[in-house]
Amino acid sequence: MRALRYKFWRSCEDKGNAGGESEGTGGNEGESSDQFDHEIVQLTKLRSAPHERLSRETPKVGGRSRASSVSTLKMLAGREANCSGRGRFSTADGCHVLSRYLPVNTPVEVDNTRSRAYVSQFSADGSLFIAGFQGSHIRIYNVEKDWQVHKNILAKSLRWTITDTCLSPDQRFLVYASLSPIVHIVDVGSSTTESLANVTEIHDGLDFSSYDNEDDDEFGIFSIKFSTDGRELVAATSDDSIYVYDLQANTRTLHIPAHQADVNTVCFADETGHVIYSGSDDHLCKVWDRRCFNDRGQAAAGVLVGHLEGVTFIDSRGDGRYLISNGKDQTTKLWDIRKMTSNATNYPRIRDPDWDYRWMEYPPHAKTMKHPRDMSLTTYSGHSVLRTLIRCYFSPEYSTGRKYIFTGSSDCCVYIYDLVSGAQVGCLDYHEGPVRDVSWHPVYPMLVSSSWDGRIAKWEFPGPDEELNPSAVIRKKRTIRQHFLY
Repeated sequence: MRALRYKFWRSCEDKGNAGGESEGTGGNEGESSDQFDHEIVQLTKLRSAPHERLSRETPKVGGRSRASSVSTLKMLAGREANCSGRGRFSTADGCHVLSRYLPVNTPVEVDNTRSRAYVSQFSADGSLFIAGFQGSHIRIYNVEKDWQVHKNILAKSLRWTITDTCLSPDQRFLVYASLSPIVHIVDVGSSTTESLANVTEIHDGLDFSSYDNEDDDEFGIFSIKFSTDGRELVAATSDDSIYVYDLQANTRTLHIPAHQADVNTVCFADETGHVIYSGSDDHLCKVWDRRCFNDRGQAAAGVLVGHLEGVTFIDSRGDGRYLISNGKDQTTKLWDIRKMTSNATNYPRIRDPDWDYRWMEYPPHAKTMKHPRDMSLTTYSGHSVLRTLIRCYFSPEYSTGRKYIFTGSSDCCVYIYDLVSGAQVGCLDYHEGPVRDVSWHPVYPMLVSSSWDGRIAKWEFPGPDEELNPSAVIRKKRTIRQHFLY
């Protein structure tokens, strides 16, 4: 029987990909001429490439290995034949299979409001989904209960819009920010479904006011994040600064005059909370190590130069080394902080002084420009970053090995890129307004986009058509069974 299984496994090499699988380029050295030579290529390969015996057995096409295209059928047969000697998939094998099925099929509308959706995010375990709207509303959906509204929050002291929300690591509390110095915190676990600020439920206020600036009417918070241990909040603000708030002491503990323009985005680099990344309209990404502040004042540990325009969002890979950033120069960039510089004062900003991304198209001549001292590892382009602070992310560790990056876009689409090759592997076209935020489920092949058209859309694999047509699934299973028998 084992010999028959092995024979079947070998016979599956040329079956090709199953329907709906990603056609993106994988992370193998020499596979594509536009791949960059860096450590992250190998890290991505280790976390998302199939077992070496499967890769070794896969024939080459045009002199290049097809290890990145090992079919799911072959992977399953190889597991049955125990080719790895473990009797199961390794983590990388699992990522290789799951990451081939991108959540790009016809979307299902989760919600449709008359207010622009600004932020959205899954909880760490994927059981909850949070969406924040311009019209003062935040909705928390229970993903596991058919997306029922778990809590409907009417925000307090809102200025213009909900700019950011963040769920605590233990999923007990939600903080929300707007163009105001006060961040509010809500008890997610309470029994109250309709959470009207200080009417049906208390929304405690956390004061991030700038003590050096008496005019708080001009003070706004663009980005707010919990530390991994849930004890601190870090905020990016309109007074060119970063603030850290200690929740246990209930006080603001750190103020860093970080940039020369609005700080649009901030996050912790890893679970330790020592290192912070920030991005600003001064076109720079900066790295801050709080352990060095006593010896060096509050100087940045390093600067990442390469964007030609302001930085709208940063996402950390979570390893304290790599991050991606979206820029108003219409690009996403991948960075390694070990390549940062200690000083950026001699690097002039390259821009058209008359251009404003909020209502103007990006100048055509600027699309081919490149910063003369670009320190990024690679650049991804195709989406548009206009009108609002468009967000970008690494794909989930569990299901994809972080082998993709994805981003919203002002052209109403969601874009997915292969991290290593830079190839566009998905373009999700459904919305009628800019997609400001997008979130990928940490476990399932599910992606949710939120747009200025007021819609929250859920993208999945295989998608609603197959779910509503079980005969199609039965036919596929029957075909696979016949292949196996013969």
